[in-house]
Amino acid sequence: MRVLLPSLLAPLYRAATYTRWIYLIILGAVFLPYLIAGMVAVVLLVRGTTSTAPDAAALPLAVGVPTSLALIAATALVPTVRSLVGALTADLMGGPLRGRPVGRATTWGARARTAGWLLICLPLGFAVCLATMVVLPEAAVLIASPLAPGTVSAEFGVITVLGDRPLQPPLRPWAPLVGLAELAAFVYLLAGTGAALARLAPRLLGPSAAERLAAAQARADSLLERNRLARELHDAIGHALSVVALQAGAAARVLDTNPAFARQALEAIAEQARTATAELDHVLGLLREERTSTAPQRTLADLPALIEATRAAGARITSEIEGETASVPGVVSREIYRVCQEGLTNALRHAGRVPVTLRLAVAAQHLEVEITNPCATAPGRRQSGGRGLAGITERIGLLGGTVSAGHRDGSWRLAAAITWKGR
Repeated sequence: MRVLLPSLLAPLYRAATYTRWIYLIILGAVFLPYLIAGMVAVVLLVRGTTSTAPDAAALPLAVGVPTSLALIAATALVPTVRSLVGALTADLMGGPLRGRPVGRATTWGARARTAGWLLICLPLGFAVCLATMVVLPEAAVLIASPLAPGTVSAEFGVITVLGDRPLQPPLRPWAPLVGLAELAAFVYLLAGTGAALARLAPRLLGPSAAERLAAAQARADSLLERNRLARELHDAIGHALSVVALQAGAAARVLDTNPAFARQALEAIAEQARTATAELDHVLGLLREERTSTAPQRTLADLPALIEATRAAGARITSEIEGETASVPGVVSREIYRVCQEGLTNALRHAGRVPVTLRLAVAAQHLEVEITNPCATAPGRRQSGGRGLAGITERIGLLGGTVSAGHRDGSWRLAAAITWKGR
């Protein structure tokens, strides 16, 4: 009993009951102009005609209501109506729709479901408005009747069960109980109606199965893009920081004995810092979903500059580039540039100032790149977790290519090959 009683009384004090009541009153007020417009249209059409039928006076109402419903359905064709009604419904009705953004109606199915919701809620809201105007004053009269001097006249609503005559003093002690019961019954009715509409709202105003699938695909694409940007940031900033660390160490060692080399190293550090800042600004701009980016993505056209920057850090690089890099598709060109960047960065970071060989061969719809450097022992697992190699392996794999990396015959070798289809 202790558990059942709070559940029975919950609709009386739950905030959702009254916010849904307000919602229905708002929609009822919206329905009134449609009803008036429909009745006026009927009156204008039949103006000048005479009829002696008993129900002639009811013609405007009988024809005006269907006309108003047709106008409501036409309103649902406006795409923004769905988003406006959805926002109001989510805030005041709550339920499963709360927290779900309701977009514009972009399909005929969405417009039809919006029309269905309006055709249900607007007339229902108008009925709630009428009931509210009757029940609240009537309940107030009944509750306050013991305090009124003389007789109390009430000739509408539930009081008719006591008779259509003025409420006599002997009946007044029972009137407050009847008023409270009437008010409670009305609140329970509103709570049940509101709960039913809240459960119905996601079906009519929520996304369809196709829209949910499209939204899930968009979220997956966004996550993939952000992961790609994170890997790109790791490759770009990691390379720049490796060069900066090596140049700073070299400049510190020869600052007194070779100022010219130290100055050259500091200039290389400044250039790498500017490049890293541009890359960081570019990636952060994309993560903020800005429409414009501040730096282009690097491609094989930037490979000579990458090689020179790595040489400025003290690496001895021998590069062999065969074929026309401009013929490589943009997405392939960007990813192969990242492979070269990762290979040169790893050589600097883990092998030091050793000879590095970079071979790039571009053929018709095929490309191979190989970066090798001497390495006395097989390198252990890096503290960074090796995300660079894992990232380029995944990205090249998505393009249908292959990546191999490992220690063999005293050298570390990173190679990638990819084939693409011609247009």
